[in-house]
Amino acid sequence: MRVHFGVQRYEFGLSWFLSLHLPLNGLRMLKFLFSLVIIGIMVTTISKAMESKKKKSKYGKWIAGGLGWALGGPIGGILGFILGSIYDDMQSAAYEYRGPTTSPGESAHTRRGDFSVSLLVLASAVMKADGRVMRSELNYVKQFLISTFGAEEAAEMLPLLKSLLEREVPLADVCHQIAENMEYSQRLQLLHFLYGIAAADGEVRPSEVKIIEQIGLFMSIYRHDLDSIRSMFVKDSSAAYKILGISEDATEEEIKRAYRKLVLLHHPDRVAHLGEDIQRAANEKLQQINTAYEEIRKQRGFA
Repeated sequence: MRVHFGVQRYEFGLSWFLSLHLPLNGLRMLKFLFSLVIIGIMVTTISKAMESKKKKSKYGKWIAGGLGWALGGPIGGILGFILGSIYDDMQSAAYEYRGPTTSPGESAHTRRGDFSVSLLVLASAVMKADGRVMRSELNYVKQFLISTFGAEEAAEMLPLLKSLLEREVPLADVCHQIAENMEYSQRLQLLHFLYGIAAADGEVRPSEVKIIEQIGLFMSIYRHDLDSIRSMFVKDSSAAYKILGISEDATEEEIKRAYRKLVLLHHPDRVAHLGEDIQRAANEKLQQINTAYEEIRKQRGFA
């Protein structure tokens, strides 16, 4: 409607100017030029409105279709600043955040959009861990997102990530919101992705390990699970034992028990509703657990 009224104003101005009876022929040319200016303004106004509408439609569809609990709390606040006027639509009846629908102590249902936005917010903190973000690093992360989520979704995620990199993230508050709403196995998958992003350039730096572990503790991840996921990316002589969350002097029964527990905890079916790509990544993580178990089994010589 704003565009429509704006066009009406320009049409009125044009009609009024052209209705003037000016005596000099030279002013007829001025009328013509003025007409061109008005028409140019009208075209520019309509083009900008259509572009804005297209942008809102693109992100509005992504947000409305994929976000639940992430529309509230500190993550919702960050999105509000970044997406600007689109956030007004979030507060409308269509995109309204209606608060948690679960009982105290029970995790809310996590939608794919909740998971993706949480990942981007946390990834921005990891990428800034060493005090700078290099273009090469962003390119590595771009390739990681494409290979993990596909080209189309990665194209939607990257602009948001770039905006997040320009903002300070209240890390503890964001992590607490995630911990309150996301199931434990899904939080473990988040950490796995964060290490994958950190390793995208071929090296996981100590500063990145430090902030990912901090994120894990803020999200109420147990220490042995933190060590397990870190060992999948930061290798040492005892990596296989750390992946299973056990000591090198663990008994055969303790090894088997830890292995069975991890298989249940990290099973891809637990994140199946978040999409095939995330389920595939969970399957890769499960494969690393299987590989670690097989390595220990061969070392120890048990069946």
